[in-house]
Amino acid sequence: MASFKKFIGKTFFKLIGWKFEGELPKNPKYVCVLAPHTSIWDMILGKMYNWGTGMQTKIMVKKEFFFFPMGSLLRLWGAIPINRQYPGGIVKQMTDTFNEKSEFILTITPEGTRAPNPDWKSGFYRIAVEADVPIFIAIADFKSKRAGFLGQFIPTGNQEKDIQAIKEYYRGMEGLRKGKFVID
Repeated sequence: MASFKKFIGKTFFKLIGWKFEGELPKNPKYVCVLAPHTSIWDMILGKMYNWGTGMQTKIMVKKEFFFFPMGSLLRLWGAIPINRQYPGGIVKQMTDTFNEKSEFILTITPEGTRAPNPDWKSGFYRIAVEADVPIFIAIADFKSKRAGFLGQFIPTGNQEKDIQAIKEYYRGMEGLRKGKFVID
């Protein structure tokens, strides 16, 4: 089944004229920060990337969406239920999940919305710091038609400065919906 998924993912990318960028991180645990995110179609592109490369990642979805049959489909897609009432909040829930697992990749879109938002959510950063895992910079750039990884970012502890530095990786990139991706 894995080789069939890989074939489907690679074929999808070839048919739409996109290329894989960089190499998959070797780390067993990390936060994958992915931008631009301007359309729900980004999830399809991301899933095809995952299939084409064999990447096993998780995304966060509100637990309220995990009802039958939606919950089963979301889990198949790589979604994990987020309890917004979790003691300590979502950052604590994800930190606990990182600490419980020997391998765990969490993909987060920092904009927190598909609308233009220069004020990125800091949860991805706080999860990485609290869980003591690296951040890897991932892209889905519709302008250059490439998806993949640009490299690793090690948080310095200066959240504001680090998030601004991470945004710079994305300067000049576009999402599917032109003009909806902004970094400043």
